[in-house]
Amino acid sequence: MINIDIDNAVIMAQQRRLEALLSTNPDTEKALRRLIRKEILKARKKVVSSIGLKNDPRGAANSVRTVVYKAVLGANINIYNNRRAHGNTSYRPSRKLDANPHQHGGNRRKRSMRTEQIMNYGPLDRGFILRFLNQGTKTRSTIYGNRSSISAGNFFMPAANTAMAQAISNLSTIIEDELQNILSKTKN
Repeated sequence: MINIDIDNAVIMAQQRRLEALLSTNPDTEKALRRLIRKEILKARKKVVSSIGLKNDPRGAANSVRTVVYKAVLGANINIYNNRRAHGNTSYRPSRKLDANPHQHGGNRRKRSMRTEQIMNYGPLDRGFILRFLNQGTKTRSTIYGNRSSISAGNFFMPAANTAMAQAISNLSTIIEDELQNILSKTKN
């Protein structure tokens, strides 16, 4: 027969250390969510910069949003799909940019009420414009005749996939460091 001595204190200490590392542990889960939020915000910043909204006076970039899930450890980046208004913006283009130099005074056509309404959409309400630019539109027909279509830019998915892949890579090393930190804080 083999005689094995088991030190219950060592086993209990190892069990406490392992339980501290579980994602079901509230402290560990909170730390992981904090890290995920930090990385997803970095990824969002990369997506916004890569989709070419350098001159964005009306703030359409604000309609690119991030979500950190509550039920599972994870997150995503998407274009905000708004179903209600958030308020108007006070942005008005300067007369110099607004006026056509080839039209003088009274020859200028007035904007429709719908155009004025769209010009006043706030930053979060402009997500539909990013969706049009990303997905494109069909040729539209109005009472004034055919209106051209918007060709699909397909800029969002490649930018988001690249940023998310980088975030996942960063998260794997950051989470490993955080777990080492939690492990070192746990008493033996």
